[in-house]
Amino acid sequence: MPVLTSEQQKRKAKRSKLRFAEYYDMQNAFDCLYAKSKENKVFMNLMEMITSEENIKLAYRTIKRNTGSKTPGTDGRTIDDLASMQEQQFVRLIKRQFQNYHPKPVKRVEIPKPNGKMRPLGIPVIIDRIVQQCILQIMEPICEAKFYEHSYGFRPNRSAENAISRCYNLIQCSHLHYVVDIDIQGFFDHVCHTKLIRQLWTMGIQDKKLLSIIKAMLKAPIQMPDGTLSHPDKGTPQGGILSPLLSNVVLNELDWWIASQWETMPTKYAYAIPLNPNGSEQRGCVYSALRRSSNLKEVHIVRYADDFKLFCSSRNDAKKLYAAASQWLKVRLRLDISPEKSKIVNLKKHYSEFLGFKMKVWKKGNKLVVRSHMCDKAKTALKERLEKCIKSIQHPQNQRTQNDAVYHYNSVVIGAQNYYRIATNVNLDFSQMAYVINRKLKNRIRKLSKTGELKPGFFKSRYGKSKAVRYLREIPLAPIAYVQHKHPMGKKRSVNRYTPEGRKEIHKSLSVNMHTLLWLMRHPVQDHSVEYADNRISLYAAQYGKCAVTGKVLPPYDIRCHHKIPLQYGGTDKYKNLIIVSEEVHILIHAVQQETILHYMEKLNLSEKQMAKLNELRTIALLPAIV
Repeated sequence: MPVLTSEQQKRKAKRSKLRFAEYYDMQNAFDCLYAKSKENKVFMNLMEMITSEENIKLAYRTIKRNTGSKTPGTDGRTIDDLASMQEQQFVRLIKRQFQNYHPKPVKRVEIPKPNGKMRPLGIPVIIDRIVQQCILQIMEPICEAKFYEHSYGFRPNRSAENAISRCYNLIQCSHLHYVVDIDIQGFFDHVCHTKLIRQLWTMGIQDKKLLSIIKAMLKAPIQMPDGTLSHPDKGTPQGGILSPLLSNVVLNELDWWIASQWETMPTKYAYAIPLNPNGSEQRGCVYSALRRSSNLKEVHIVRYADDFKLFCSSRNDAKKLYAAASQWLKVRLRLDISPEKSKIVNLKKHYSEFLGFKMKVWKKGNKLVVRSHMCDKAKTALKERLEKCIKSIQHPQNQRTQNDAVYHYNSVVIGAQNYYRIATNVNLDFSQMAYVINRKLKNRIRKLSKTGELKPGFFKSRYGKSKAVRYLREIPLAPIAYVQHKHPMGKKRSVNRYTPEGRKEIHKSLSVNMHTLLWLMRHPVQDHSVEYADNRISLYAAQYGKCAVTGKVLPPYDIRCHHKIPLQYGGTDKYKNLIIVSEEVHILIHAVQQETILHYMEKLNLSEKQMAKLNELRTIALLPAIV
């Protein structure tokens, strides 16, 4: 079973979302919204774009690829209940939702947090998730143009690694060794709805119909586990499609307020600001001028969702920032801080925790450098998770479930290594953990072997030189301690989902005829499901517009989307059961009359390889091979 690393999964997800926008011809519209928002334009008629057929189809495609699409809401329905609807019927259903929007109750569920407490999630019904996705797709480019550069959570092309990289840079290069850690008390449950709507208005989102729909979403009743309904007057439910974007809108004002205290403060003279190779600005000359000509306190914010840090150079500055930020949050955003969890940290003496890491400054020769580890809570949580995996391997129902348990163990180890390898002392942390976990493996799983063969691929490239690899029935187990520190990468300023130049850094443009792709989108096959229509477009792009049998590029009128297993024999409209072929090949796949077969065989003049593919499709369709 191939294992995708977390970086590969993230890159794949980023490329997929861009592909989807190209499939449905929405990318230019998103680019236009981003550019206008950068110019501080006002948007008063967004509902037309939100309810467009292309945007609704794109929302369906995005939601169906989300693993949460299989999770039912209060109505018990999932994406599978919508997939069987005819495409136009589905589009009309979603458009009707927007006409007089009343969200269904949100299902409250609780999931465990790493600290042992429970995190409440609100699961909207699947129709409301589609509606929220339609809105998100149009709002995101507008908001992205207004967001602060150094907020990293819930944003496209940003990650926890970028946030940690920024922290390292401020500590080691800017010599800011005091950190103000502020914990907002129950942030997601205490967001002020009125303030949020005003912030959206200030950003330029001034479509009153859209704002009224967002208000309705925020006030959607919550169905508690005991069946009772709660009617919220504040907060954004975690689990909603739109909630991450709205949380960033709320705290974006904080980002820019902190930036205005130092980073964006105007200077007496205008300075040329050169760019680094990654596109970031070299503002050293500006900061030097501010230090010379003012008594301002240097401060920088790094934020990931509702978790943020303020970096400064002295304890006095940190005390003033702590008081100012606490008061500002209370007065401007009506949010309280948690005094027990909020503190000032001197990095020369103590660790500061952020996103599962703990950071400190150490003396190395004549320099002060960053030293970082996994935080203690993360170590404990990972150790407990691996122990559960070992129990699953030790007590399987059968050999297949044991193999699955090994694959799951490997995915946990590899995922943890990929995430925490940006800690400077990651090898020490994982070696300590390996000592405990390897003893449990040895004691509980007697059939572990030191001998085995790593097949070419990810495992061999990553662990081929390790002597700590163990095998269970020839399946390798990832060695925990075999991990090296990787320098965290900062976010490249040039990477941007909403500009043509920025997208080149993420993926290559589609290498298919866009006119044909648009024709397919605008001419769905009548009486077929929305799932069929969506997969038809995907297959055309995946096959580069070519027939799967002849390999020829197909014009729009010649494209046929064939069900490998016919519907009457239990076939579905799923992607794996469909394939793009030409009209003549499609006729030949289904032909039973000898006369028809001879006519098209002579016309197509297929090679031996093409005949093999044709007969494979005929066999799957329960028809005899052509000899």
